[in-house]
Amino acid sequence: MNILPKSEVPDDILESSVLAHIAAAYFAVGKRLQRKTRCSATRGFILSALRGGATLNQNRIATLLALDRTVVHRAIKSMVQEGLVAERQAKSGRAIDITLTAKGNKYRQRLIQARVAADEIVRRQMTPAERETLLRLLKLIAECEF
Repeated sequence: MNILPKSEVPDDILESSVLAHIAAAYFAVGKRLQRKTRCSATRGFILSALRGGATLNQNRIATLLALDRTVVHRAIKSMVQEGLVAERQAKSGRAIDITLTAKGNKYRQRLIQARVAADEIVRRQMTPAERETLLRLLKLIAECEF
């Protein structure tokens, strides 16, 4: 079963690449969640990094998430304008600390609810044995050395 658009990936890769299919499934789910929640993966990752009252500067967020600093900066700038995060001068140095606002916490909770609902829909599509097999195989792939 090919889930990638044929125009984007050559047939020989689709036929032989397990990783291409895993990536395609991951990105397809991400795009659906992004459309449903109107929240990009980058913004979601930033909100997650700031959970539990964490205070981080933009460079630390970029490093933690392995994202380009410019991408993080732009996302945070728009999130500040929307009132999802707050900026304040760090106690030392030139860094600016970022924290979630109350509005940002509510927004993050809404995203979590959307992900949990999507997960439940996926779970209902599979038998318990299929879910167990899928999780076992994903773990096996994640632990592969290459």
